[in-house]
Amino acid sequence: MLRYLSLILLLLAAPLAHAQQLPPEQAAMKAHIQFLASDAMRGRDTGSREFDIAAEYVAAQFLALGLKPAGVDGDWFQPFRMVSVRPQGRGTMVMTRRGAEPAPLVFGTDFVNDAIPSALQFAASGDVVFAGYGIVYPEGKRDDYKGLNVKDKIVAILPGTPKGLPNEVSAHLGDEAQKAIFAQERGARAVIVLESAARHDDLPFATFVRFYDYPRSTWAGPDGKAHSPSPGAPVAAYVSQAGAEKLFAGARIKWADVLAAEAKGTRMPTGPLAATLTLASKTSVVPTPSKNVIGMIEGSDPALKGQYLVLTAHLDHVGVGDAVNGDRIYNGAMDNASGVAALIEVARAFRASGKAPRRSILFIALGAEEKGLIGSDYFAHNPTVPRAALIGNLNFDMPILTYKVEDLVMSGGERSTISQAVAKAAAAEGLAIVPDPTPEEMFFVRSDHYSFVKAGVPAVSIDTGPGGAGAEAQKLFLANDYHKPSDQITLPFDWASVATYVRVVYGASRIVADANDRPRWVKGDFFGVQFDGYGAK
Repeated sequence: MLRYLSLILLLLAAPLAHAQQLPPEQAAMKAHIQFLASDAMRGRDTGSREFDIAAEYVAAQFLALGLKPAGVDGDWFQPFRMVSVRPQGRGTMVMTRRGAEPAPLVFGTDFVNDAIPSALQFAASGDVVFAGYGIVYPEGKRDDYKGLNVKDKIVAILPGTPKGLPNEVSAHLGDEAQKAIFAQERGARAVIVLESAARHDDLPFATFVRFYDYPRSTWAGPDGKAHSPSPGAPVAAYVSQAGAEKLFAGARIKWADVLAAEAKGTRMPTGPLAATLTLASKTSVVPTPSKNVIGMIEGSDPALKGQYLVLTAHLDHVGVGDAVNGDRIYNGAMDNASGVAALIEVARAFRASGKAPRRSILFIALGAEEKGLIGSDYFAHNPTVPRAALIGNLNFDMPILTYKVEDLVMSGGERSTISQAVAKAAAAEGLAIVPDPTPEEMFFVRSDHYSFVKAGVPAVSIDTGPGGAGAEAQKLFLANDYHKPSDQITLPFDWASVATYVRVVYGASRIVADANDRPRWVKGDFFGVQFDGYGAK
């Protein structure tokens, strides 16, 4: 019996001894990731019980570290409602030409209606004006509304952007929500998007129709109303090339000329069409409760403590999905338990230093990032501190940490002075800052720092770089593990690099928080100017 007991104790001690080989800072990171990405958390999907448990875990860690709750009403949490919206049934679109009888366009052949969060029952009528791509880009000397009067009109636009724009600018201006904002600012009543040749090649209208009512997400404000960036001129419908032919018939502008200009990359004709449209549709809304977890370290400088540096990482992942090799739990270890673990450990480093930062720091574990940056967008619109007091954002989203890290990439780094702090902290660890090796992926607009950018706050997302084994390791992770059940603690984490990443983001945060001057946008930067950021103009 004693012999078997000794064997059992030896077997139990073996993994414990292995775990104890990690230095404390590495073991702490592993512990957070192991819990948050465990099967028990079932992928931390927005609205799930497991997400709420993960949020309680982060709040408990903040409490243990001596942070102050900075959510709503003295709590750790900032509750919000994520809203899933989708078209409710088939809308109608009726075209009227001068001197002719009204002619209904055919749902599923000529058009499909879009979900409109701001108006569950939507109706609009007006003359149609074609505005090309519908973008305004003064820095590139482009204004597709130049010479057009769209007040009380329905604006028709093409998806995408013309060739030649900088990648990040193209991603921002190509977003249909941003295009609708441009239309709203000029008094339009609605926007319709026409099927371009490029869109037809990527996703023909006949295929798109089968998925037209897929759910999209936004958030509801404290008043319960679903947020829309352009409630006065929403994107109301998507029109096929066949439908566009009907809209352009009899107009000075020919649809064939628009397609030809698109193919050649030349400036396309714009102006009023010879038709009036009457649109009507319904939208269904399904709310899902979620939350951000917010802790604060109060600044020590009386003159600066009223300014807030915001550190962010998203807590949610994609939950339970289709089985891969029998596994249905999408654990999200790298994406983004690693970022949340870094957030906690940076807070620990500040507390362990014994020296409070001069500025106050908010540590936010964000909800609903995977649904479209919902938690960060909600906070940026409804901050728990004065909006003007937000001076910068450092975001930690899916640093790939399966190799010896030799360099870092900063998404948005070239746009503000925050880059100087990150570069200095990286150099202290022997790491270089290198350009984004895959700018075509447009990561700048795909992570939570973008919500702060759109609020005028200088922001960067700090990622691991391609140096050494990085390029191959990142390629393998994205191909084999990203948004798959295999993104779990069993990945070959390089725990020394994990600890290095934490030291860099702590060092950068310390520099920004303690500097005499707040971060500034680079003068003339497109995003800084667009969103009236500090120092841009």
